[in-house]
Amino acid sequence: MKIKPVKTAIVGCGMISDAYLSTMINKFKILDVVGCCDLNSERAQTTAQKYGLKVLTIDEILADDSIEIVVNLTTPVAHYAVIKQLLEAGKHVYTEKVLSVELEHAAELVTIADQKGLYLGAAPDTFLGSAIQTARYVVDSGMIGDVTSCYCSFTRDSEILNRAYPFTAKPGGGIGFDVGIYSITALLSILGPVKEVSGVVQTRKPEKPDYSLEHFGEPFQVECENLMAGILQFESGMVGNILFDSNSVFILPEKPSLVLFGSLGILYMADPNNFGGDVRVLLKGNNEPFTMQQSHAFSDECRGLGVAEMAWSMRMGRKNRANKEMAYHALEVLHGIVRSSKTKSNQVMQSTFAKTPPIPRGYSGQKAFEFIEETEIAL
Repeated sequence: MKIKPVKTAIVGCGMISDAYLSTMINKFKILDVVGCCDLNSERAQTTAQKYGLKVLTIDEILADDSIEIVVNLTTPVAHYAVIKQLLEAGKHVYTEKVLSVELEHAAELVTIADQKGLYLGAAPDTFLGSAIQTARYVVDSGMIGDVTSCYCSFTRDSEILNRAYPFTAKPGGGIGFDVGIYSITALLSILGPVKEVSGVVQTRKPEKPDYSLEHFGEPFQVECENLMAGILQFESGMVGNILFDSNSVFILPEKPSLVLFGSLGILYMADPNNFGGDVRVLLKGNNEPFTMQQSHAFSDECRGLGVAEMAWSMRMGRKNRANKEMAYHALEVLHGIVRSSKTKSNQVMQSTFAKTPPIPRGYSGQKAFEFIEETEIAL
């Protein structure tokens, strides 16, 4: 069965674009990446030359009926306006996280996509990688029994990050919305929707000194959270605890904690910001965990996997896995924690989503990047 590749363009040629383009162009035959767009024309030209693409304006992308998917790699504060423009022009969209900074804007984007019958996908897509898929396999198999609770924590140093990457001091760039979203999405993909949340969110020492040559000694404001703690109550009855703190230390490689506690064992997950990593299991009656053999493919850096999976979903007429419903629910969880902190009350989630099937097993190496051609048609 011959499947027509999906013509694709990207909007935003910043740092993350290399990670996406190297995978989308070199790994997945389902994607035919034809052009790139950026407000910085020099940056767009550099990206186009590097990957053999055509430099396009946003108007040219909107007017080109052959371009089906547009990948939005702009900063979070630009997501709403860019995605809305693309959806209204009839384009399927896959966006870097988060879906939008404001929850009501994200709801509007979901509505537009529904009304127009368009696919809207969102990062993070790391949950499609070998580590989180292996963790899901362990849970689904019943190896650790009934999962009763979970815990995740993550630290960074905003003193370093805010200066190196200014967007991390802006709305949508904080430790919860920019990094915690990986842990939240990983948990949702395995455990399903959240029913209720509570928490505390702070912006500690929001005024920081600028040490750049251009603005040395001048203060700048941190406009987002740098500390988020919360309790999640899942629809299944499980309870989770989260702690994201960027007032601490930045360790490389980063060492977040993401643990699932079950009636028959404990599952220690890998860094949800990566596609691969060790998944360890401690079974009841033992003192030491063992490293689980990876049950799924995609262990290397693979940004853009969610784009390719969405392209195949379009061709197969099924729900994409990194879909707008789960992305919106993850965003509502984060906003619910923020609201809880402000109101000093629990927040009941208004949205939910249906878990999609796991990635098919049994493929590795280059074959993994072609797996859908042989297996997804049957799903």
